[in-house]
Amino acid sequence: QARLVESGGGSVQPGGSLRLSCVSSAYSYRTCVGWIRQAPGQEREVVAWINTVGGGTYHADSVKGRFTISQDISQKAVGLQMESLKPEDTAMYYCVLRWGYCYTDPSRFQYWGRGTQVTVSS
Repeated sequence: QARLVESGGGSVQPGGSLRLSCVSSAYSYRTCVGWIRQAPGQEREVVAWINTVGGGTYHADSVKGRFTISQDISQKAVGLQMESLKPEDTAMYYCVLRWGYCYTDPSRFQYWGRGTQVTVSS
């Protein structure tokens, strides 16, 4: 069973930046690792994912051009660089994983981390 550990959340002013990191126990295998966020009263949203072997990526329209998902081999982790943060980005961010193909449906990811809170406010 894959284990996921997130870090990097915090509070930042609008226009600021944060970098999230997810360490996976299945790093050396072919997996899809992504980030899902959920804010109170809103549906869960797949923000981004990456195929850890092939390197293919996806970014949701709501974050495209501002967020970048990537592999950090020195840390054996997947990172999410978040720039130009907006108040609407405030949410709990979960690192998620599934074996094999990637999907944008949150229910397709079998493994979830505990989450890290991101708060963007003045």
